[in-house]
Amino acid sequence: MLHLFETKTGRLRLIGFFEGLSLLALLFIALPLKYGFGDARLTQALGPVHGVLFLLFVFNTLSLGVEQGWRFRSLTWKVLLACVIPFGTFYIDQKILRRL
Repeated sequence: MLHLFETKTGRLRLIGFFEGLSLLALLFIALPLKYGFGDARLTQALGPVHGVLFLLFVFNTLSLGVEQGWRFRSLTWKVLLACVIPFGTFYIDQKILRRL
């Protein structure tokens, strides 16, 4: 997985992977613990981590899109949309980013 750091596309894929994992952990582990058992510690720890990964994904997507001349209407918006949908970053990695 470390070979992904060699290119900007690879870094975006890696950030997307961790952003997707952090969202899934928040949705399916941290939030049930918070609202089901009253324990907000994991939510307080994962929330900021997910926020940073989300912002990194957005900024890297926009940077890569500008650098590689992506058309916003045909590609960039799909990649950006992926980071707000559970499993979206994994899907976009398989369908678009892996092929770049």
